Amino acid sequence: MAKNRKLGRPTDQRLAMLKCLTTDVILHGKIQTTEARAKEVKSIVDSIIALAVKEKDNFEMVDVKVVTAKLDSKGNKETVKATSKNGKEYLKVVKEERTESRQKDMPSRLNARRKMMKKLNKVKDEKGKNIDLPNKLFNEIAPKYENRVGGYTRIIKLGQRRGDGASVVILELV
Repeated sequence: MAKNRKLGRPTDQRLAMLKCLTTDVILHGKIQTTEARAKEVKSIVDSIIALAVKEKDNFEMVDVKVVTAKLDSKGNKETVKATSKNGKEYLKVVKEERTESRQKDMPSRLNARRKMMKKLNKVKDEKGKNIDLPNKLFNEIAPKYENRVGGYTRIIKLGQRRGDGASVVILELV
């Protein structure tokens, strides 16, 4: 007896499709797909959100020393002339040091982050910047569901698809 649905695809294609659908549910909040696919994705999304809820406050704040280039009013790096050991002059970038307070994941939260990244694709926004989906799960989605035990998604049936008669549903976060 198989543990999960085959969805009429080879293993690699099926896993890639489920990863894409899971990423879209987390990113957009809902997707429209067939009922069989939605049932498979629902279990994956629920397990990821349960992991995020469990580990959302498992971090500590640490002070980190950050060294960056000093910028002038136009946003360019400031430079000064320096002389090397053999007497040649070159431009040296002026550095500035400061301390920042950052979150440091505890080991179990780091493990949870890695498990999430295994089930999700990397995503970029319109400007080409990477979106950190585990951060979105920990900071936006998990606080919404902290008092809820399971059942983070719902399936709404829409009816039959016109072309092939497959039952179409909407899978959304509650």
